[in-house]
Formats: sequence, C-alpha cells, structure tokens
Amino acid sequence: MQIEKIFIASDHAGFDAKQIAKKTLNQMNFEVIDLGTNDSQKSVDYPDFAYALSKEIAKDEKNYGILICGTGIGISIAANRNPKIRCALCHDALTAKLAREHNDANILAFGGRILGSAEIESIIKIFFNTEFLGGRHARRIAKLGEIK
Repeated sequence: MQIEKIFIASDHAGFDAKQIAKKTLNQMNFEVIDLGTNDSQKSVDYPDFAYALSKEIAKDEKNYGILICGTGIGISIAANRNPKIRCALCHDALTAKLAREHNDANILAFGGRILGSAEIESIIKIFFNTEFLGGRHARRIAKLGEIK
C-alpha cells in the first residue's frame, strides 16, 4: 500500500477523536492534511466534510483518508456517494483489517462518540498497515464501479 497523503476530516462530534487520529498518524510518519472542522463547539454538517475529503482522495490512488462524525454512519454514507470512494465504517480491528484486505477501502470512517482512544489507535494502525488481497476480491471491487 503506497500512501502519498492521508486527508482527515470530521464534523463537530468527531473533532476530539480526530485529534487522537492525527496524533497516531503523525507517530506513524504519515503526511496528514486536516480539512476541518476546527472545533467541537460549532455545529457543522458532516456531508460538507465528507465531500471535500472524497474529492481529494479521488484525485490520486495514493491518497487515503479518515472521516469521523458522531457514529461514523452519516459521514461514511456521504463519502460513498463518490464512485471512486470505498469508505469503510469500522468498529474494531477486525473490521479495519477486512476493509483493507477484502474491500480495498481508501477511506476509514468511525464514530467519535462510539470508540475510545485505544480503539481508535488500534484501528488506524491496522487499517494503514494492511494490504489489499486482490484475487477474487479485485473482481468484486471492479463491480462497484459498474452502473446497473
């Protein structure tokens, strides 16, 4: 997995978890670009941040991302509206590993109100250290781009 840049964004409910994620990514020596929001007090709309991050990821296959809202549900739905995005909502190490191995996910999403700091660190480390397996999974990923 060749990673050029990791973009990160959250709404107000994911802001505190985003700080934990940025610290973890910096410890892993990744270039991290924060697209906002910049505090937890002012209510903002998660689709705005999902769309901004998705556009950056879609520009280059070496760009990856992390999106965080309260549950991770809304922001992952918004991101997946872009056909070049495979955003995976992960709740633990296993879902993070399988998101990469089987789904070639290019964006990790999680809930800032759902996970603690140790879980966030673990999920990030596994997600960004796991390779896509290819094989039968590549055939399935190719079908995601087909319009039915």
